[in-house]
Amino acid sequence: MRRMLAVLLALSAVTAACSSDDTTAEAVATTTTEAPTTSTTTTTTTTSTTTTTTEAPPLPWRQVEAGDDCVCSDGSPYRYWVREADPSKVALLFQGGGACFSAETCDPSGNPTYNVRADGDLNAREQGIFDLDNPENPLADWTMIFMPYCTGDVHIGTNVANDYGEGVVVNHTGFWNASKGLDELVAGYSGAEQVFVSGSSAGGVPVPLFAGLVADALPDAEVMGLPDASGGYPSNPLINPVIGGLWGTQGAIPDWEVTAGVTAAEFGIPDLYRYAGTEFPRIRWARFDHAFDEVQSSFSALAGLEDSSVKAVLDINEELTEAAGIDLPVYIAPGTDHTVLGTEEFYDLEVEGTRFVDWLAAFVNGEPIDDVVCTECGRPDA
Repeated sequence: MRRMLAVLLALSAVTAACSSDDTTAEAVATTTTEAPTTSTTTTTTTTSTTTTTTEAPPLPWRQVEAGDDCVCSDGSPYRYWVREADPSKVALLFQGGGACFSAETCDPSGNPTYNVRADGDLNAREQGIFDLDNPENPLADWTMIFMPYCTGDVHIGTNVANDYGEGVVVNHTGFWNASKGLDELVAGYSGAEQVFVSGSSAGGVPVPLFAGLVADALPDAEVMGLPDASGGYPSNPLINPVIGGLWGTQGAIPDWEVTAGVTAAEFGIPDLYRYAGTEFPRIRWARFDHAFDEVQSSFSALAGLEDSSVKAVLDINEELTEAAGIDLPVYIAPGTDHTVLGTEEFYDLEVEGTRFVDWLAAFVNGEPIDDVVCTECGRPDA
């Protein structure tokens, strides 16, 4: 397994103008005299008409301009989203969307293997944890900060205008962009009692790192980290600095005691749990994956690791994390699907008698949770 590549892959309230057009009733009387002895009176009355425009309810998500040096891969503006709710409970969420590490995979005008721009609309999302009206949603009453993804570096790059040749120049500034979410959290919700850090796919990769950064910035908060669909990548000290050099991951290494002297070679995905978990033991961890996640498999194959098994790497990474004294309960679902947090499956998935939404709710509420692992995982070649 040590030969395998650490592919660091994975909403302005709009209010309608309120106006009213009130017309006051008035009586108009007209008198016409035909002869001294005859009088005819005609009265004409106009009725009042009132038109009322109802003010539209505000949209749940507002978009924020990140500003500063925050840009997407192609230099377009970077924006993130905030949904205001209970300020004592805040979810910091990272979007997924692939990764790139070559001219072919990074070219914005070609067939890039990642989101090039942050142009989605959170007000249009209504599945999974984004179904804010679902009573089963354990995060329904939480404030949410959502960080879009558009830099191809799984939110941990600090390399501006990396030249891949063939005219392909990409801004791998994901860490700086993502750090705006941390800034929003600290500036606007410093009194938060609970912070849930999560993300799907490429957005799951930086979760351990940012959970640690949150714990560092908010020492009194209960911090939870739960990556979705990013646990099947190993750490390889020979490959880590290659990808890290392209993305500039060295600039994302935090200034912690445990990371003193750490290089890009030692900054692989599984390593992030060990660093954050060791530096901040109070962080609570959990992780979700599908046993044979086809997206994680495809990125491994893209890097020349066709023989890799996601399930096997999931097991190894869990063992390595727990060997460092860090408790990491996992939920491993069968099959080849990818991600769960923002999908319809979020409320329906059940493995070995345990519904995922119930498992997540227990985790968020601070209740003990155990590993939930499929016994018949649906190996594709079985």
